[in-house]
Amino acid sequence: MAYKERHNKFTDAWLRFVIWREHHIKEKNFVVLLSLVVGIICGCAAQLLKFLIHTIANGLTSHFSTTNANWLYLLYPVLGIMITVLFVKYVVKNNISHGVTKVLYAISRRKSRLKKHNMYASLVASSITIGFGGSVGAEGPIVFTGAAIGSNVGQAFRLSPKVLMILVGCGAAAGIAGIFRAPIAGMLFTLEVLMIDLTGLTVMPLLLSSIAGATVAYVLEGYNAEFFFAQSEPFLTNRIPWTIALGVVCGLMSFYFTKVMFMMESLFKKINRQWLRIIVGGAIIAVLVVLFPPLYGEGYGAINDLLDGNVGAVLNGTFFYVDRDNVWFLVLFIAAITLMKAFATSATNGAGGVGGTFAPSLFVGALTGFLFAYVINNLDLGIELSQKNFTLMGMAGVMSGVMHAPLMAIFLTAEMTGGYDLFLPLLIVSALAYFTIQCFTPYSIYTMRLAKAGDLMTHQKDKAVLTLLKLDNVIETDFKEVHPEMSLREMVDVISVSNRNLFPVTDSEGMLKGIVLLDDIRNIMFRTDLYPKMHVSRFMAAVPATIDMHMPMDKVMDIFDKTNAWNLPVVDNGRYIGFISKSKIFNSYRRVLRHFTED
Repeated sequence: MAYKERHNKFTDAWLRFVIWREHHIKEKNFVVLLSLVVGIICGCAAQLLKFLIHTIANGLTSHFSTTNANWLYLLYPVLGIMITVLFVKYVVKNNISHGVTKVLYAISRRKSRLKKHNMYASLVASSITIGFGGSVGAEGPIVFTGAAIGSNVGQAFRLSPKVLMILVGCGAAAGIAGIFRAPIAGMLFTLEVLMIDLTGLTVMPLLLSSIAGATVAYVLEGYNAEFFFAQSEPFLTNRIPWTIALGVVCGLMSFYFTKVMFMMESLFKKINRQWLRIIVGGAIIAVLVVLFPPLYGEGYGAINDLLDGNVGAVLNGTFFYVDRDNVWFLVLFIAAITLMKAFATSATNGAGGVGGTFAPSLFVGALTGFLFAYVINNLDLGIELSQKNFTLMGMAGVMSGVMHAPLMAIFLTAEMTGGYDLFLPLLIVSALAYFTIQCFTPYSIYTMRLAKAGDLMTHQKDKAVLTLLKLDNVIETDFKEVHPEMSLREMVDVISVSNRNLFPVTDSEGMLKGIVLLDDIRNIMFRTDLYPKMHVSRFMAAVPATIDMHMPMDKVMDIFDKTNAWNLPVVDNGRYIGFISKSKIFNSYRRVLRHFTED
């Protein structure tokens, strides 16, 4: 009872504070203040996630042999996935996979509202998955965590959906900035991937939260870059043709990575039993990791080895350690790792692990860039390419293609390695990779699921507003239903109590059969001699088209444009629900557009 009283007192005090804030602090200034708070919290969350991952991974693998294969690789990833599944099932009790996609869905369909448990669930689950060797990244979970922190802080102060969207973006930006010490990349991630517009209202909060998240990382970790890179070989202009070729290769690799991920995701969806998914996915990831240890966890150690010129280190702890000086065996081994990473990542997530595709795209990009330069250098073509420079360029290229975020890829690669002197080649590779994958698919690995369902919000104002509109909110249900067997007299009685000139015709089970327009029967509705003779089935008309209850709004508008109709019936599996009018859509459209575009 005492606890309940204290809780009620706290709730009352908090409500008084929220009301006081609404009357004394302007919302625009308050959002700037909250963005700073969100940035600091998310920066700390990012550091906690990194600490947990490294602590678990080091505790499990620090004693592993370098010169021999380690059979515990068969056990650790499966054990991590099992613990994660139990945590999600019995503690979280909600699906937390595909974090970035869920953030995008919350922005477009849930008024930027994320549940409270998302502030910690992904952080805990992903640290277990990755620490035990799941071949996924921590960046997707920290984006989900940061976005949830921003959303719940905003909800606590009863802020509008428009402001919640900004705070969701602030949390995501701070998460990326905090985990990579890359404030510009964090901000660009929000703009390019989450597709939040850069306006006078959003620019300062996003910038402050990114800086705050990165500052926390600098204070706790120091000023060293995430990946050690010292440019000892300057980029020469005669390398530009090879840079262009690498851009195209990265684009193709991005498309391969994306296709494999969705193919494997579809396969795992067909497995209905959770324990069977764990067995199948666990077996795949366990075998891949024991054969290719660089696939363990995020794989950042292999990237650092390649940037440091220590190529043979990728064979440490494998069955093939004795072949570390064989050039072409190294080529085959690294190529196999590059191609298998997508299978390892999708198997980890498909089995029930929690992690993102951010780090895997960096890993694949680094190996693609290195392999490109390594092969060219060993073909005796009379040119020597800098392997570590091309490793860096590959990271930007594949990340740009997989995420459809070329600017973020450029700045993230530069910020987390200190490779600003390679800005021109990074720009070339990133842009060409993005252009190449655009030839195959217009959507990123994050947005494809939402685009298929019509739930994707984009920078295009028209499509964004239509995505924010909900069909439920524009359906009108005050139309009087009539039935095919009703007489003209009964029809006239219905007309007399209706304020509409349109009447849906339904059968006894509520299935839509047609419509009756008042104008079509005006010439006979006063002929009493026809009252018993004429029935609705004789003068009802077919509908020009129907709107499915679950249809996205952009498709609804396409149907209106094709039929030139002003009113169309809405059905759910053929059952009549109501009508939707073009005029009501336009009114709602103007209201939403005005609400979400004003600064």
